[in-house]
Amino acid sequence: MDQSLYLHAYQLMSYVKYMALTYDENRQVCKYVHSTSRGHEAIQLAVGLQLKPYDYCAPYYRDESMLLGLGYQPYELMLQLLAKRDDPFSGGRSYYAHPCARRADMPLIPHQSSATGMQAIPATGMAQGIQYLEKRNMLHTTENPVVICSFGDGSITEGEVSEAFQFAVLKELPIIYLIQDNEWGISVSAEEMRTMDAYEFAAGFKGLKRVRVDGTHFKKSYECIREEIKYVRETRKPVLIHAKVSLLNHHTSGVRKEMYRSVEDLEKHTVNDPLPALRKLLLELGLVEEIMDEIDSKAKIKVEEDFYRAVQSAEPDPATVMLHEFAPTPVIEENGIRNPQGRERVVMVDAALHAIDEILKTYPEAIFFGQDVGRRLGGVFREAATLADKYGDDRVFNTAIQEAYIVGSTAGLSAVGVKPIVEIQFADYQWPAMNQLITELSKSCYLTMGKFPVQALIRIPIGGYGGGGPYHSGCHESSILSCRGIKVVYPSNAADLKGLMKAAFLDPNPVVMFEHKGLYWSKNPGTDEAKTIEPDEGYIIPLGKASIAQSASAEQQDMGNSLCIITYGMGVYWAKNASKKFPGSVEIIDLRTLNPCDDDTVFESVKRHGKCIVLTEEQILNSFAQALAGRISFACFRHLDAPVKTIGSKPLPAVALNIILEKAMVPGVETVSEAISTLLKD
Repeated sequence: MDQSLYLHAYQLMSYVKYMALTYDENRQVCKYVHSTSRGHEAIQLAVGLQLKPYDYCAPYYRDESMLLGLGYQPYELMLQLLAKRDDPFSGGRSYYAHPCARRADMPLIPHQSSATGMQAIPATGMAQGIQYLEKRNMLHTTENPVVICSFGDGSITEGEVSEAFQFAVLKELPIIYLIQDNEWGISVSAEEMRTMDAYEFAAGFKGLKRVRVDGTHFKKSYECIREEIKYVRETRKPVLIHAKVSLLNHHTSGVRKEMYRSVEDLEKHTVNDPLPALRKLLLELGLVEEIMDEIDSKAKIKVEEDFYRAVQSAEPDPATVMLHEFAPTPVIEENGIRNPQGRERVVMVDAALHAIDEILKTYPEAIFFGQDVGRRLGGVFREAATLADKYGDDRVFNTAIQEAYIVGSTAGLSAVGVKPIVEIQFADYQWPAMNQLITELSKSCYLTMGKFPVQALIRIPIGGYGGGGPYHSGCHESSILSCRGIKVVYPSNAADLKGLMKAAFLDPNPVVMFEHKGLYWSKNPGTDEAKTIEPDEGYIIPLGKASIAQSASAEQQDMGNSLCIITYGMGVYWAKNASKKFPGSVEIIDLRTLNPCDDDTVFESVKRHGKCIVLTEEQILNSFAQALAGRISFACFRHLDAPVKTIGSKPLPAVALNIILEKAMVPGVETVSEAISTLLKD
């Protein structure tokens, strides 16, 4: 190894030392919670100094030394430390050492969250995407990239990390999992939180190469990382590196070491400080003390100057706080032919199948995966039938029962340029995916200032259909709608489903598409109109545009004998069938998209009629429907002739298996009809 490399590493370690001291000495200024990398410098620099611009990286919140090794200056990191306007990663939105980067001179780093171990799945998704693009000759580099995913040993106990390991070894992905083991998880010691370390745990994942290294020794760390990067570049298989390191500083500025660590423990860790170890190595190589003293002195001055500049830099403009929730979508108007001549009506499930077929045919970067959607079955609702036969098992394939991986991997896939369509079998099984959906996908665009929106189309069959029971019948859209950064679509007929699915795929943001199982084949009584003429291949509906599914007559409206029903999904058919008893008196607004919600169309309808029902299949208490009713009441107060009526399922924790009990819980035509009658009489 070149002497200049050692000296550069010593300079960067000196930065880390003085950065930690500066932050601690200026605690009132450094008021936002942060971690430093003291004790982890050697292994982190070994990585940062060897990754190439064509590689990919997922650091964790203690990886400031890795960022310095990649080429970031202390000043740039300090801007994030102090949440300043010019923070290059998030513009003051995210914590210290939470990077994201699309720079030609550095590896690609997508959004990094604070949630322990959660980066394992998006990082593995990046490796999955790289593998796909390589096989299709769509990766725009002549080199073989690697993905580095870094985390602490305490994160290995997270179940989602195991999902990532499982997928990586199953698919033989080009990823290195770097585990930095300092024997602490905040105040939880290694003995309290595990029966084995990460190296021992990884033995259960057949095909995952495992390596141990002294992560406090720069030379050993550098050689280990060099060898394993070479291995992954050549074999395209995963590796786990278990690096023993010391924790020399606080867990975070908010949880200081003296709060929970003994003097003996602190002294034990200090023995393995990487900085004096590297200084000793340099002396053994023949360098004189004066050279290192000069490096140390210059590092101290640079850190002081950079910190002063960062403190003096501008704060974010409050006017920018609403920027970057979503990246702009290219789909802003309805296009194509909705009712082509000479075509027969199709059921919703076939419209969905044809939409995905057309997407896969047109976009080679598109893939579709989930539970049972592969060649053998083609989806439990046959919504993916024949697609694997047409496009191959690398584009349409089954996964294990891994809802977290299915959804979370889309963040990594999207970051490398793959456009994923994924499916969760039932809405009642969306919960394991919520961690990734909310923690990683929803925040990515906002916290990276628009650099990393996550393009993901997430299909979820939803709703009751008669005897589906408590784990296959639930409606849970409000759980997602209460979180920002996710678009939610809920079509009620075949034409809308196809047009919205195309728009959802082209949208650069995460889109959850709920598809009602009870409407898939129009077998439920009163749902025949869910079958429509299939639109042509170019048909597309912009998200956020409601439709008037049924108009009231001008005569009834003039008489003051009309109302509007605001609904979506199965509610459209309950409303249509209930309104047959009140000819001309009911206008039905089909929202189609719940976020963004077309409030303008809703408010216009309410103002026309003065009376309104908001109808949902979901449990009504604390729901999206109640929130919408509140907005209507506020915006249309002067136009209302009666309070806004909300109708939904009874507030129970699950849908009962027995059909009679299900019917007693869920609203239907009779419930809606009674509400219409009552409102029209008021």
